[in-house]
Amino acid sequence: MRIIAPLAFFALTLAACNAPAPQASAPPVPGSVAVTPPNFRLPEGGDCSAEIARYRAIQDNDLSMGHVAQSVYNQIKREIAAAETTCAAGHDAEAKAMIVASKQRHGYPTNL
Repeated sequence: MRIIAPLAFFALTLAACNAPAPQASAPPVPGSVAVTPPNFRLPEGGDCSAEIARYRAIQDNDLSMGHVAQSVYNQIKREIAAAETTCAAGHDAEAKAMIVASKQRHGYPTNL
C-alpha cells in the first residue's frame, strides 16, 4: 500500500501536466467591429460651447460603436446639459471645468 500512494500521486501529477493550456479567443472577423466613420470630425473652437460640442460628439460616437452603455451615456448627457446651461450663462471657465470633471469621472482623457 505504501508504494501505491506515491505512484498514484506521481500519476496524478503527470496527468495535470498534460492538461491542455487555455486557448486565447480568436480575433474578431474583419469588418465585424464598429469603427468611427471616416467623415467623423470634432467641432473646433476654444470656448465652452466648442468643448461641449466636442464631448457630445465623442459620446454620440462612442454610443453608436457600443463603447459606452446607454445608462452611462444618459448620465454623461445630463452632465453635458448642466455644463451647457452654465456655459450659456456666461461662465466659460466653470463650464469647461464641468466637462473636464465629467471626462475624468468616466475615464476619458483630459488636457490637464
